[in-house]
Amino acid sequence: MEEKYFICEDSLEGIFTGIYEAYALREGHEHVHIQIGEEDNLRLFAVYLHIFPDAVKTDKVVRTLKQRLGEHVYHTLCRAAASCYPDKGEAVYRTVVDAITAGSGRRVLGNFKNPYVARCFELARFTANEAHFETEFIRFQELMAGVSGEKAVLFSKIGPKNNVVPFVMPHFADRLSIENFMIYDEHRKLFGVHPAREEWYLVSAGEEFDLQKLEFSEKEEGYQELFRAFHRTIGIKSRENKHLQRQMCAYRYQDYMVEFQQK
Repeated sequence: MEEKYFICEDSLEGIFTGIYEAYALREGHEHVHIQIGEEDNLRLFAVYLHIFPDAVKTDKVVRTLKQRLGEHVYHTLCRAAASCYPDKGEAVYRTVVDAITAGSGRRVLGNFKNPYVARCFELARFTANEAHFETEFIRFQELMAGVSGEKAVLFSKIGPKNNVVPFVMPHFADRLSIENFMIYDEHRKLFGVHPAREEWYLVSAGEEFDLQKLEFSEKEEGYQELFRAFHRTIGIKSRENKHLQRQMCAYRYQDYMVEFQQK
């Protein structure tokens, strides 16, 4: 039987739509695969089918996963789908097949004999770890209020490897519930937006969006310098260990942290 490859968008909706189509095909799962994006070299004797994200199909897959596998497995699959590795689509799909078709059910994440389940668990852990680090290292800056008397907006720019914005937003929405704030992933051009006392949501930045046009409040620069001075003051020069510092806080995080930016 010829191999079928569903080419999906690099998103949760894209992967879940691909899983829906794979089951709707009703040809079994041995010769069906889910692939994120196009390959440089096409395989011989393979059929490539392009799948576009569909909200209705995604919702059906989400409901099925939650009902049959539980919230824990569902959130693990979501974290795996948010990773930056191109094999995530196949790993998530094969894990779902193991759970629903092969019968592992809610115990699927313990089936490490299946290499796809092990890989899915690894990808989910990678995303979860980065989301945890971002909650520690994110630094907000205060933007200029648009209208007199209007509450200022807190803004943070990050550049994570994985799509962690959906996983860090609940953390800050809980702790900064009365604040207007935004977290911007510059690699994916994605905003997490939280209006004060309302639910947060995600929005893609348009092509016309320019970070250079953002205006920060008059007090922001002063507060940043105070924080840098505090960071310098509490450090003990004779005990400085740059190697250990990089282990605890990698350069890719430091690039977005106020205390490591030189003025």
